[in-house]
Amino acid sequence: MHYAERARLASENQKEGLRLETNNLIGLVMSGGGARAAYQVGVLRAIAKMLPKDAPNPFQIICGTSAGGINAAALAAGARQFRKSVCKLEYVWKNFHVDEVYRTDVRTMLRQFGHWVSSLLFGGFGRHNPRSFLDNTPLDGLLQRLIDFDDIDRAIEAGALTALSITASGYNSGQSVSFFQGVSSLEGWNRVQRLGCRSKIEIKHLLATSAIPFVFPAVRINREWFGDGSVRQVAPISPALHLGAHKVLVVGVSTAREPSTERLYVPTYPTLAQVAGHLMNSVFIDGMEVDLERITRVNHTISFIPEERRKDGVNLKKVEMLVISPSKPLEQIASRHTGHFPWTLRFVLGGLGALKRQGSVLTSYLLFHRHYTRDLIELGYNDAMRRRDDIVRFLGYDPAALAPHED
Repeated sequence: MHYAERARLASENQKEGLRLETNNLIGLVMSGGGARAAYQVGVLRAIAKMLPKDAPNPFQIICGTSAGGINAAALAAGARQFRKSVCKLEYVWKNFHVDEVYRTDVRTMLRQFGHWVSSLLFGGFGRHNPRSFLDNTPLDGLLQRLIDFDDIDRAIEAGALTALSITASGYNSGQSVSFFQGVSSLEGWNRVQRLGCRSKIEIKHLLATSAIPFVFPAVRINREWFGDGSVRQVAPISPALHLGAHKVLVVGVSTAREPSTERLYVPTYPTLAQVAGHLMNSVFIDGMEVDLERITRVNHTISFIPEERRKDGVNLKKVEMLVISPSKPLEQIASRHTGHFPWTLRFVLGGLGALKRQGSVLTSYLLFHRHYTRDLIELGYNDAMRRRDDIVRFLGYDPAALAPHED
């Protein structure tokens, strides 16, 4: 069904009392996290089930970083058929295997490992420094099968999408760059260490935003080399606001942190995997939590400013936020599935301590396997369904009038 026809049906739903408001642009922000991004697919699956079958894409502005950027691009390309695009994304994540993301055969692993060892032993005598621990060449082919990038322009022209933003980190400039594709009226932005740059989104942008430092190789875009967008991304929600979102739904990949009541004595020295997991959490999670806290404080401050003063020289607006995050630690789920790593990778990760409970954080980012991703999808689905009324109301529908439907 053509998007215009589906929009007409949505308008009829509004007349029947299902849709409460349609004026505010709703942004969707999906953070990074490697294999953890499967959780986001579960949340999207729940949203697709909550809304009417013929409902138009509820997210006019879609922003993604790292693996969340891949989900964002797939959703944007299928914006004219929201429900169908979610089903396609779910199928891919439910049938994942590690070899579809990076190579794990003996020859490749020995070559990669040997390159690192020889570089450490012989230093400057090597002609080329190693670029990454893993070879993610298979990911290129997966993205070509998953996304028709020309559909992003078609969705924008049809009015199903206002903008798509993919954020990557420039290794030369140190800037967080949000590449965006959207309606012609949108303009770029330049802030301290972050900027927005209009660009036609391609595979190279997705490979760049998901290039976890040391794990996957950086990608050249124009004049600069780019890596994972979560690195130095101090304001993950800002691209959605710059692109015009009035409301933002954030789908995280970590449980909400609770204040620690005590520091426990730990007799053993932390493994390399434990240290790496700690660093990954700081890259993928801390920026989002800080930005959410900042927006909450700004919203609270704005509530004390009279409406007339806000319109008279105070360039601040209140941003309505809704955050969906895992109810269970994803590393605990990952620790149950470490046996699904190919033996070559188990050998390497075992030496780093990643197969132990303390190193499961690192595992949770790298385990692109269907048994693990299916558990994350199911968790995301259940977490979102528990927030059904909040989500439906946030998207502008009346929860009481919107009857649930079967898949």
